[in-house]
Amino acid sequence: MWSIALPGLGQLLNKKYIIGIVLLLLEITVNIQSNLNEVIVLSFQGDISTAVEKTNYQWLMFYPCLYFFAMWDAFKDAKGETPDFSFLPFIFSAFFMTVGVIYSSKIELLGVLLGPVFLPLLSIIPGLLVGFLLIKIIKHSTAT
Repeated sequence: MWSIALPGLGQLLNKKYIIGIVLLLLEITVNIQSNLNEVIVLSFQGDISTAVEKTNYQWLMFYPCLYFFAMWDAFKDAKGETPDFSFLPFIFSAFFMTVGVIYSSKIELLGVLLGPVFLPLLSIIPGLLVGFLLIKIIKHSTAT
């Protein structure tokens, strides 16, 4: 759960100090270079057009993969057994969120531009659905 708050914290909790520090430093770098904190504030204040202008998309596109890799890595190393193919929802969420970032300055939902925070966040939902659906399909096809 700590990796949801900040990439790298889950690894530090799992005593994987080197990768935890690397992920934390990468998160801080991408966050600063993409202007993510400012973009989040502007988005939550409803100033989506300024958020789009302030976003450095070249850097922000790295964030979904970094974020979901950190969550997956912490998840698989936490106590307990990691189910087969449980990486799929993480991978597809990262993919769909990256696509959400790419189109976040163009796509409107019901005439509202969602911008570089809300469209990528909403894009996680189909990523999770595809990932869990693939797990179900793979398990069903291997069980028969």
